[in-house]
Amino acid sequence: MARIYISVGSNIQRETNIRGAVAELAQAFGPLLLSSVYESEAVGFVGDAFYNLVVGADTCLDVAAVVSVCKQIEDNYGRVRDGVKYCGRSLDLDLLTYDQLISTEPVELPRAEILQNAFVLQPLAELAPDTLHPLTQQSYAALWQAYRVPQKLWIVPFEF
Repeated sequence: MARIYISVGSNIQRETNIRGAVAELAQAFGPLLLSSVYESEAVGFVGDAFYNLVVGADTCLDVAAVVSVCKQIEDNYGRVRDGVKYCGRSLDLDLLTYDQLISTEPVELPRAEILQNAFVLQPLAELAPDTLHPLTQQSYAALWQAYRVPQKLWIVPFEF
């Protein structure tokens, strides 16, 4: 079994889409670990604020199958794939890590966004504070403590 972490984000019908995505991820992977839900300003474009969280799960699926599950769930919630890179999202599911695997295909692992975006690193540090980043070999808690990029985000009350 591999431990996976997936970032979940939405700024379009965000409550409905986040709840639905978490339910479908639980159907696909079984019991989930869930961070708090964070609201953050859009990064890279002007748009509505996002809800973001990180989900942890254990799976026997390989990386490609996990990515396929995530894409199917995104599609179920109206994900548009032919738009510009930085824009609103009905649902964004990104496989962040797959155990300690380092790869470029079928996706980049670990995802660079872990070290770049507070809306990924803070919920990951909350959920898996002692887990080591596969490349830096620093814990997510230590990476979050050292994070200095000015991005505003805050925990929002959210019930699943």
